[in-house]
Amino acid sequence: MEDWKSNSRVFATLAAPGTVWLLIFFLIPLGFLFVLSFSEKALIDGQVSINEYDYLTGFSNYIRSINPDIISIFIRTLWWSALATIACLFVGYPIAFGICFMPEKWRPLALLLIVLPFWINLLIRTYALKTTLGTRGVINTALGWIGIEPIQMLSTTPAVIFGLVYVFLPFMILPLYSTIERLDKSYLEASLDLGASQRQTFFKVTLPLTMPGVVTGIILVFIPCLGMFLIPDELGNTRSWMIGNVIQAQFGASNDWPFGSALSFILMLLTFLVLFMQWGFERRSKGVKAT
Repeated sequence: MEDWKSNSRVFATLAAPGTVWLLIFFLIPLGFLFVLSFSEKALIDGQVSINEYDYLTGFSNYIRSINPDIISIFIRTLWWSALATIACLFVGYPIAFGICFMPEKWRPLALLLIVLPFWINLLIRTYALKTTLGTRGVINTALGWIGIEPIQMLSTTPAVIFGLVYVFLPFMILPLYSTIERLDKSYLEASLDLGASQRQTFFKVTLPLTMPGVVTGIILVFIPCLGMFLIPDELGNTRSWMIGNVIQAQFGASNDWPFGSALSFILMLLTFLVLFMQWGFERRSKGVKAT
């Protein structure tokens, strides 16, 4: 492939549409929100304006985010996102492993069943889950047939975490499948032939060799969970809000865009920290392989 410097006009022509798109619809709005996060609502005739702002007035919005209530919601978001990610890993790994070792003619059907939820709108899936878990939902109706009283499943922490796992499980299975499918099965056979147990083979051979898929799946699940607001809103209550719900409320009912912008950039910082940890892990893994 020729160097792009020798065909700068061709490169510029191909790169221009994407660059303009990102500039207009990503960088400029993001820059506006960044400026807004250091701003406050304007006072006009002694009253707080609805849509006018005093720009670059200071760090008051970031100071407001140190409020114990906001910090507790951030901690709750991190904790619930971690629980959902761990649950997706424990559920998704055996599924991905089973798909890789099933007869080849059945693999496309199994992958289709994994991908199928992506073809349905998230809102519809969430309402379907809400109907299933409701007091008069499918589960409680089935329990009533055997004489068990209805169980309150909605508006609870387990319902929110289950919803997160339900939505993001395919994001864990697909990268795991991609990694396990490329795994050289002869390593597993050699480990077993040399006297290792199934458990030892898994933890000392299979898991280390498929760790790139594990890390990718964790990133693909954990980061979207951090910003999720629909599932806590529909399956939980105000006591089970995550930080995404708080940000959505600032841009919606509260109409406090400066504070919402500040919370958004704090959440973005947490996301960058997670990605930095992934980069450090990959760099260390390459260092281990090189040695």
